[in-house]
Amino acid sequence: MLLADVVATSTAVAATRSRTAKVAAIAGLLRGLDPADAELTAVVAAYLGGSLSQRRTGLGGRSLSGLPAPAGEPSLEVAEVDRRFEEVAALSGPGSAGRRAAAVADLFARATGEEQRWLRGVVAGELRQGALDALVQDAAAAVAGVPGPDVRRAAMLAGSTVQAVVAALRGGAAELAGFGLHVGRPLLPMLAASATSVAEAVAGFAGPVAVDTKLDGIRIQVHRGPEGVRIATRTLEDITARLPEVVEVVRELPARAFVLDGEALVLDGSGRPKAFQDTASRTAQASGDAVVPYFFDVLHLDGADLLDVALRERLAALDGFVPPRWRTPRLVTADPAAAAEFAAQALAGGHEGVVVKDLDSPYAAGRRGGAWVKVKPVHTLDLVVLAVERGSGRRAGWLSNVHLGARDPATGGFVMLGKTFKGMTDETLAWQTARFRELQTGEDGYVVTVRPEQVVEVAFDGLQRSTRYPGGVALRFARVVRYREDKTAAEADTLETVLALAR
Repeated sequence: MLLADVVATSTAVAATRSRTAKVAAIAGLLRGLDPADAELTAVVAAYLGGSLSQRRTGLGGRSLSGLPAPAGEPSLEVAEVDRRFEEVAALSGPGSAGRRAAAVADLFARATGEEQRWLRGVVAGELRQGALDALVQDAAAAVAGVPGPDVRRAAMLAGSTVQAVVAALRGGAAELAGFGLHVGRPLLPMLAASATSVAEAVAGFAGPVAVDTKLDGIRIQVHRGPEGVRIATRTLEDITARLPEVVEVVRELPARAFVLDGEALVLDGSGRPKAFQDTASRTAQASGDAVVPYFFDVLHLDGADLLDVALRERLAALDGFVPPRWRTPRLVTADPAAAAEFAAQALAGGHEGVVVKDLDSPYAAGRRGGAWVKVKPVHTLDLVVLAVERGSGRRAGWLSNVHLGARDPATGGFVMLGKTFKGMTDETLAWQTARFRELQTGEDGYVVTVRPEQVVEVAFDGLQRSTRYPGGVALRFARVVRYREDKTAAEADTLETVLALAR
């Protein structure tokens, strides 16, 4: 299969807002595959979901600037592109940067202009085509003639949409039925929707709800079985060797086999959580501050799978063998005022907020449904755009990723705090492209520098320490709320204001 076929499908998916049309476009491409060619099917499924097969390639958006002229006609095969990225990902040691750049240049020289834009988007993680895993799963179900929930469940249990698509196309319902919960094999975690207030979240359910403290740590899934203990992150990366203290806690629990869902975080001397990046840094290595686990769900217990039972039953099972000190703080209530007070206490304790959960819900792994609803405060700042990056993939032709700066009265300049391409509608992209071309002062082929005049209101979830930016802090999960044409750069928030929030 030609890469051009994948790119054309991606373009068609990006061009429509209709879910039905998106699924039909993806299904049309999947029908052209040989179901027996599992390797090619896996690569195509990953590409349709907007990602490479390789977890890391060592490439980024800036490393793809200054590319060679595009080819006139498409010739790249999907299998060859995957092989090339596999070779790039394997490069290491002295001189690897140069070899990587040469390999990328050689690959991109054989790609057409459309293929170059698509490849740069998928490498940089900015392929905004709307083809999320759920759409690929539904398309595979349509091609295989099986119910969509069967594919989704297989993806959840396998921890991989790609594996579920391969199974659906190759063996249909029979092969999909072979997926089950296996202690020791991580599965995709259940995700939460969002609400702006605790009252709104509680009102969405009938009767009592479970209100869990939302801990700002690393999501962990812990498996204990005959082969020992395994700990995986929300992306299913195995970090068992880095968390020996968590392994010790799990080994002490009075059960033979289980799968637990929870968070791991680092606490300070007073028992308050340290900054997220402290936990992230600690869980990237096997030594340092102690990591404390907190569990809020159980998916399997001593031979019994609990995915399909109600949350109230899972919580009863969890409470039966996990001591309170290792459980996430929880309140069960139908009273919005009591839930709000619990949330206030969680925030006062240094936590992110709360997650309100339907006590009658099963564990819908891998999906962001309405059974869990997170509520956490949103911060906003009025910042100044310092530069903007060329878009790729669906955003090709637009200026997309904005560089954000706070005002520094001490120097009269601006201090960069991060970047974001989130929160932008097509109308916003069109407006900002025209606006920043007016303010443009330079361009290196990828980043357009602009006069620091345009103020933008940005929402973000928090701040973290940063050695990358001169202010020493960076925004977490920043997204554009609106452009403030009513404010001048002199009225933007200052670095002092940002640092006060960090403190």
